[in-house]
Amino acid sequence: MTIANRMWTCCLIAVFNGGFILDHALADEPVTLENVIAPSENLADEPLAEFSLDRAARFLDTAALDWQKTRNCMTCHTNYLYLMARPMLGDEVPAISTVRDYAERLVSERWETKGPRWDAEVVMTAAVLASHDAATGGTLHPLTRRALDRIWTVQKEDGGLDWLKCDWPPMESDDHFGATICAIGVGLAPEGYAQTPAAQAGLAKLRDYLRANPPPTLHHRAMLLWASIYVDGIMSEDERRSCVDQMQALQRPDGGWSLPSLGDWRRADGTPQDMATSDGYGTGFVIYIARLAGVSADDERLVRGIEWLKSNQRASGRWFTRSLWKDNKHFLTHAGTALAVMALASCEPPNGNETAGQ
Repeated sequence: MTIANRMWTCCLIAVFNGGFILDHALADEPVTLENVIAPSENLADEPLAEFSLDRAARFLDTAALDWQKTRNCMTCHTNYLYLMARPMLGDEVPAISTVRDYAERLVSERWETKGPRWDAEVVMTAAVLASHDAATGGTLHPLTRRALDRIWTVQKEDGGLDWLKCDWPPMESDDHFGATICAIGVGLAPEGYAQTPAAQAGLAKLRDYLRANPPPTLHHRAMLLWASIYVDGIMSEDERRSCVDQMQALQRPDGGWSLPSLGDWRRADGTPQDMATSDGYGTGFVIYIARLAGVSADDERLVRGIEWLKSNQRASGRWFTRSLWKDNKHFLTHAGTALAVMALASCEPPNGNETAGQ
């Protein structure tokens, strides 16, 4: 079947399924930059479907490649988290190598000729390359090392980092998120990178920043917990338990969690956040962080959370998450789907091996 015929077939499927493009027409071949078709809109009323990790993987591949192809950039809520989550479902697909190659070319080409777009680009790129290295063989790639070393050139005197503040929480609205992502990436980096003199000096300043700037939300406190798994001196065991208990206490009656309940973010139109509706990001995030903190996959609350994820996947393969800012694109759904996959893999690894904490 030609690419044109495949696209026509997908269009027909979209028409006959209420506008939701399903993956049946392309199910026999991997998603690539050449054949990728933009995913349907992230909609709260997209029909539910039978749980499928294959469809989740395909949605992640599609969203990441479409973003790269049409926008020519990396983004916190799509490509970056994609490189952290997708290896948990298998790493031998063209989409992963394509997104990874783009991240590497930022380091080797763009930064050398034009410089990074933002300091946040340096930190996020280094962090996810390090995470991907750790998840796929444990060897620190030379470009990953170069990216990590560049972090210390943009670190501020107080130990923090100048982050994107676009009013797009929870990832692009304050400096604290950047500080914890930095610690996660440096701590995850293989071959003892965190013990190098540059990293030790940078982490010392980062700890000072985190002590002087407490997390503004429970979400960011959980991000701090995530970082503390890989970098010592950030959070005590008692503080971890308290954080997990506080999050688990917010579980909804249906077994899921609502991302808005983890913070106090304001919407652009001033309307209240929806604290009552469980979503992919909130549920996936809480489960994954709890697993990192040592909570058993057999814990009743996590079991109910996994049941919610398995019962609330959409026909496209995604898990819907309403934007915390505006009701237009809901791109936070891409991050929510990645975190749902990370939660599922941490409790029920597809390959039978433990994956929590990489």
